[in-house]
Amino acid sequence: MRSRNPVFSRRGFSRDNGYAGFNAAPQAGGPAVGTQANPYAQGNPYAQPSGNPYAQNPYAQQDLQQGAPPQAPATTGRMTMDDVVLRTASTLGTLVVTAALAWALLPVDSANISRSYGIGVGAMVIGMILALVQSFKRKASPALILTYAAVEGVFLGVVSNIVDTHVASGAAMQAVIGTMAVFVGVLLAYKAGWIRVTRRFYGFVMAAALGFVLLMAVNMLFAVFGGGDGLGFRSGPLGILFGVIGIILGACFLALDFKQVEDGIAYGAPREEAWLAAFGLTLTLVWIYMEFLRLIAILNQSD
Repeated sequence: MRSRNPVFSRRGFSRDNGYAGFNAAPQAGGPAVGTQANPYAQGNPYAQPSGNPYAQNPYAQQDLQQGAPPQAPATTGRMTMDDVVLRTASTLGTLVVTAALAWALLPVDSANISRSYGIGVGAMVIGMILALVQSFKRKASPALILTYAAVEGVFLGVVSNIVDTHVASGAAMQAVIGTMAVFVGVLLAYKAGWIRVTRRFYGFVMAAALGFVLLMAVNMLFAVFGGGDGLGFRSGPLGILFGVIGIILGACFLALDFKQVEDGIAYGAPREEAWLAAFGLTLTLVWIYMEFLRLIAILNQSD
C-alpha cells in the first residue's frame, strides 16, 4: 500500500490506477505509453483491468458512446503543458509573494526574532496540515493548494531571513540559485533521456526518502529531549553529507514529477489535474530549497 504522505506520495494522476506510466494502455487512438513505449506496464501490480486510467472521463468515452470507431482523443478539457506551467507559476508566485512579505514585515532582530520565528513555525505546521489534507483528497482543490503555498511562503520567508541575517549573508539567494540549477539540470537530463523513471527507480527513491525522513525525525527527537544537535545529522561533516543526500533525493522527486506530467498529458488527464502537478512540483522545490539552505548554513558554521 503506497503512502499518501505529500512528500512520499508521487502518484500518477489517476489515484485509483497506480503510478503514472505503469498503467495499462492509454486511450483508444492515443499514444501507446502504457503497453508499448513503457515495458513496465505489463504485470504491474498497481494496474487495473480497466485499461485507461481516465476511462471514466466523459471525453475518453465520447467516440464509443456515439458508435464511431476509436479516434484520437479531443484536446478540449484535457491537461496540457501550458496548463501545468500556468498553475505551477500561480502556485510558486503565491509562495514567493508571501515569502517576500514575511521577510519584510517580520523582523528577525534580537528583539523580535522569537515572535517572528513563532509565526514562521506556526505557518509551517498549518502548511503541513493543508498538504496532508490535499494529499488525502481525491480531487485537486485550487484554493487549498494556493493557501498551502501562501502559508508555506510565510515560513520560508522567516527562516530564510533568519539564516541570511544571523548565519550566512546571501544564503537565501544562494539557495534559490541552487534550487533553480537543480530544476533546470534534472529537466534537461530527463528530456535527453539520461534519467529514466521506472518502477525500480520509483521504489528506490521512495525507500531512500522514507529512510532519510525517519533518520531526521529521530535526530530531531534526540535534539528536543537530549539537547544539542541530537545525533549530529544536521551539523558538521554528517550534516554536510545528509544535506547533499537531501538535495539528490529532491532531484529524484523532480524526475518523478516530470514523469507524472508527461504521462498525465499522454493519457488525456482532465485539465484540473494540472493543479496536482503544480502541487507536487511546489512540494519538491520547497524540499530542495530547504536542503540547500541547511547545507549553506552548515558550511558557514564550519568556517
